[in-house]
Amino acid sequence: MSKIFIIGLPRTGTTSISVAFLNLGYKVAHTAFTKQSFVLADVVTDCPCFSDYQQLDKLFPGARFVYLTRDLTNWLPSVQGLLKKMLPKLDTNTGDFSPVLKRSFNETFDLTSPDLLNEQHLIDCYQTHQQQVLSYFAGRTNFLSIDISETNSYSQLCEFLTIPHALEDTFPHVNKGQQVAHWKAVKHSNKISSFCAGPDHRQFLEYNT
Repeated sequence: MSKIFIIGLPRTGTTSISVAFLNLGYKVAHTAFTKQSFVLADVVTDCPCFSDYQQLDKLFPGARFVYLTRDLTNWLPSVQGLLKKMLPKLDTNTGDFSPVLKRSFNETFDLTSPDLLNEQHLIDCYQTHQQQVLSYFAGRTNFLSIDISETNSYSQLCEFLTIPHALEDTFPHVNKGQQVAHWKAVKHSNKISSFCAGPDHRQFLEYNT
């Protein structure tokens, strides 16, 4: 089975699509920070996929990529709330988040910017990321862009992956409002830990090997 990478930015529905893939029988890592997590998962969503899709495209020939979009009027307050909560743990020196996560967020949002939570700064980050993604995958058949709030988006995904589905099927709506931790509460045998230790004991995915 070829890998599937979800490369939409945080707060575009990455948790909802992760739960949907679990329900479809896939092994899913919602964020992955070790080589083994990428090896074990059929689907990897969110960080660092949204910043590292070009490297992943080279590392996993035949992989498919799904870019998630969201209306900016809804995305902006949601990502502002997320960043406010995450900032102390994203600090380069004192934050206890994974170095991979810190790098991924910094490359995408420029965490040192004094305008980090400013609407225009975040709009620029979103649009720059979107333009880069669409330019990189232009003309590619292994790429899909969807907004999971649209009624036909689930069907579009299933057709892209050639998965049987019912027309009335939709994505689960999780992490509503300011909720950000629904994935932790999900109990499923196909969940893959973000920090799986592999036989070679390498802690982080290494793109040059």
